[in-house]
This record gives sequence, structure tokens and C-alpha cells, in this order.
Amino acid sequence: MTDSCIDLKADLALIRDAVLAAGDLALSEREAGLKIWSKSGGSPVTSADHAVDSYLRDVLMAARPDYGWLSEETPDSTDRLSARRLFVVDPIDGTVAYMKGKPWWCIPVAVVEDGLPVAAVIHAPALNETFSATRGGGATLNGRTITASDTTDLDDASVLADARLLEGPHWPEPWPAMRFEKRNAIAYRMALVAAGAFDAAIALTPKWDWDVCAGALIAEEAGARVSDHHGGAWRFNQLDPRQNSLICSAPALHPLIVRRTAPIPLAPR
Repeated sequence: MTDSCIDLKADLALIRDAVLAAGDLALSEREAGLKIWSKSGGSPVTSADHAVDSYLRDVLMAARPDYGWLSEETPDSTDRLSARRLFVVDPIDGTVAYMKGKPWWCIPVAVVEDGLPVAAVIHAPALNETFSATRGGGATLNGRTITASDTTDLDDASVLADARLLEGPHWPEPWPAMRFEKRNAIAYRMALVAAGAFDAAIALTPKWDWDVCAGALIAEEAGARVSDHHGGAWRFNQLDPRQNSLICSAPALHPLIVRRTAPIPLAPR
């Protein structure tokens, strides 16, 4: 076993233990009563988001002081750009679901090395589901290997997306009839595609790295394909920590989706 494989296993164990404890913290914070306010863009944030962020930062950076840090709830710093490895964290993805007592929220954490995720965990505490992966090591759900759907046809595919977006008349190539559902957390949507519970997740607006980084590795290691809506590959730890858009799907569906979405210009950044 190479040193890099040992490092990835150690990093995976570190972030998994931290994320499981952070899930317990999030549940106890909600039980004790949340303070809620709005960010500058209008999205809600809670005292639990900040408590989980602080906990993860303290634990992970104490264990890996030479790693960089990127989190939704920590002011960004360009210092991370010079780090070969960094943690990418969303303390609570799906805050609205979390606030309302719905189960569709999660805590995603990834380790990025040279622009690519190499270890990742997505933990959904209310569902007792923990997805994890290392680069080249496959993906698991609660310790069991997961594989993306083998669906080959978009007709009747199960898709996590806004039906109003895809069912409109403005598409040069119409979409076939598909089954649409919603889940609050972007990372959890990607994990569900990785597990084969859904055939695709589609979002045509820019997504923050902390929302999609862990999901990208878990989905790819499960055999799914992940890209922007032009089919472009993602790179992480860039100056602008966002990806243009999200196509995460069963491998056979990816070209069918990108063929339809590619005419849409990339959003201005």
C-alpha cells in the first residue's frame, strides 16, 4: 500500500469521525433552540451552522495544521490557494430543511489535493446515512459499496431538479417525460445519484465548492459522471470557489443531458 493511500485512509477516518460528531452537535443545537438570521443575499443561517463550523475547524485544523480551509461559514482567505491540500466544508447543507425539522440536510466535508477531491464524507444525521469515498477507492453508504444507476434512457428517469426548468417550451431539443423530485441539500442530491436512488441531479446555476465538492468525489467513485452543463470538468480551490453548474448523473445519461443543456451559455461570474 502506498503512502498516499495510507494518507487518504487517515484523512477519510479523520473527517468521518469529525462529521459524525458534528451531526450530533447539530441535532443537539436544534433541540436547545436556534438563533436564526439572514445573510446578505437573504438565505438563512443559524447558530448551529456557526457552532458546527467552529467545531469542524477546530478539530480538523488541529489534526492537519498545514491544510487550507474553505467553508461556507468562515470568511474566505486567499491563503488557501497556496495549500496543496485543504478541507472544503459546508457545516449544514440544507439549512431550511434543518430549521423545519425535515430530514433532507447533511454535513459534507472533502479533502482537496491539487484541485481535485481525494477524500469525502456526506453525513445525513436525521436519516442515519453516511456516504464516503476516497479517490480510486470506491464509494460507500454506511460501509456498503454503492453504484450509480445503470439507466440508459432519459424517458421516465428519476431526476432531482426543478421540473419547471426542464418542462418549458424553450428547449431546442425537448426533454422526454421524467419523474422529478426535490431534496434541499445539493450534496445530498449528489449522494443519492451516487447510490443509484436517482438517475440524475441537474442545476443550471453556479454552485459553491462547499455544496458540491464532497458529492463530486462520492458520485464519481460510484461510477456517476459529474460536470458543468457544457460537460466541462470541475477544478477546486480556485480563486472563485464556484462551479458553473451541476450535471450529476448515471454514466449513460450524461451525454444525453449535456446535449440538451450545452446550448445554454455559462452564467456570468
